[in-house]
Amino acid sequence: MEKQENKVNINDISGELTFAEKVVKKIIGYAMDNIDGLLTINGGFFSNIAEKLVNTNDVTTGINAEVGKKQVAVDMDVVVEYGKDSRHIYEEIKRIIAKDIREMTHLEVVEVNVNVVDIKTQEQYEEESETVQDKVTSAGKTTGHYISQQTSKATQSVNESVENIEENREPRVE
Repeated sequence: MEKQENKVNINDISGELTFAEKVVKKIIGYAMDNIDGLLTINGGFFSNIAEKLVNTNDVTTGINAEVGKKQVAVDMDVVVEYGKDSRHIYEEIKRIIAKDIREMTHLEVVEVNVNVVDIKTQEQYEEESETVQDKVTSAGKTTGHYISQQTSKATQSVNESVENIEENREPRVE
């Protein structure tokens, strides 16, 4: 008996591939990570408050994407580094978004709107990016170090006192 192989023609299978908005926003967020002169994508007042309180790894913050079955449109507010060419940064953002979206989803990027909401020096950005969580962690480390030093001093003092007591103790038996 000959075994007959079941060959499936994928063209005979119906269905469609779609992408959630969150997926497209993540692709864009990760793609923006290495653009020279782009300091951050600004998520607006309330997300900035949240980011100031806790370190977040949400790469979708500040990215708005409209995702269809064939096309994508993107809007975002950004902060650009002082002294950098904003037009060049915009062109680079469009190029990278179009390339990454096309390669990963086969969707066509039809529109990319970028609004520069602020310009900061690298130093200003880093200083302002320190979160309350960072400050509390730093204070905790400093406090922990201080407490450790004080505990060591107290332990040393107790040990010296015990030694002095033992040296000055008279024998109880002859």
